[in-house]
Amino acid sequence: MFDLVVRRVAMLAATPSLLVLSAPALAHGPIVPPRPFQAAPPVVQLAPVAPPPNAGPRIPTGVETPAPTTSPTARLRSRMLMRQVVRLTNQKRREAGCPALAVDGDLVLASLRQSGYMAKTRLFSHVWRNGSTFVTRTLEAGYRQPAGENIAWGYRTASEVVDAWMDSPGHRANILNCGAKSIGTGVAWAADGTPYYTQVFGWS
Repeated sequence: MFDLVVRRVAMLAATPSLLVLSAPALAHGPIVPPRPFQAAPPVVQLAPVAPPPNAGPRIPTGVETPAPTTSPTARLRSRMLMRQVVRLTNQKRREAGCPALAVDGDLVLASLRQSGYMAKTRLFSHVWRNGSTFVTRTLEAGYRQPAGENIAWGYRTASEVVDAWMDSPGHRANILNCGAKSIGTGVAWAADGTPYYTQVFGWS
């Protein structure tokens, strides 16, 4: 499964407009219809898009890197960015006629775990090396009705990352899913200061 995901990312990276392996990018998980827990979660399809300018180089998958930054300053900055991402996401929803999302602690936990994993491993993917997807991670965090996930890395402000998500049809669909009711956000910093963002949406 992981090999298939890597091959898919490599194939997309060959397209000039999709600079997945050379610079920061975005990816989103599909909107998952509300339903009871199933033992076999759906396969997550990756949809990387063009990254922002002036971003640092992408470290190839498999390269050993130091742990993400966990200093008090980094944690404070992460919390600030997380709040701003929620505020801007709800602003976009209100402009589209969707109700605002409530912050859910379990979704925050799932988002923080995803961002922390990406920052530590520099693996930019919804699928972890152990096969974990945003659905399984959200269920493990205690939330039973995950709806979708957006991820990004390299964007320096909340407005930049939310605008980038809104400019991508798949990410925009997750943000403007009017049926979603809850959100969790997570931001983690790699050792070189690169931010990794996650937002997970829920139906309840």
